[in-house]
Amino acid sequence: EVQLQASGGGLVKAGGSLRLSCATSGFTFEDYHIGWYRQVSGNQRETVSCITNRDGAEHYDDSVKGRFIISRDNAKKMVYLQANSLKPEDTAVYYCAASYTGEGYDYWGQGTLVTVSS
Repeated sequence: EVQLQASGGGLVKAGGSLRLSCATSGFTFEDYHIGWYRQVSGNQRETVSCITNRDGAEHYDDSVKGRFIISRDNAKKMVYLQANSLKPEDTAVYYCAASYTGEGYDYWGQGTLVTVSS
């Protein structure tokens, strides 16, 4: 059974930091690109960041570039999102997802809520 479970969310003041984790199982982790997405209730899900499978190349949405850092640990089958200098507009449910081809995501996990107070 494929599982992706995001954790690490919480309530933080603007300017603070959180480290989100995505624990995975049930698929060949090192073969998959992994992405972080976020969604505010009623809005579309938006890309935050992604990391490629083999070379670990990192990609960021402009809204988080310079503040967030994505990383992966293939041995532990984990992906992390270090979120720094958080802003109230970063408030959302954050999800991780896995893609084999890099075009569309095959597996989605449960999200973790990040709330940034002003």
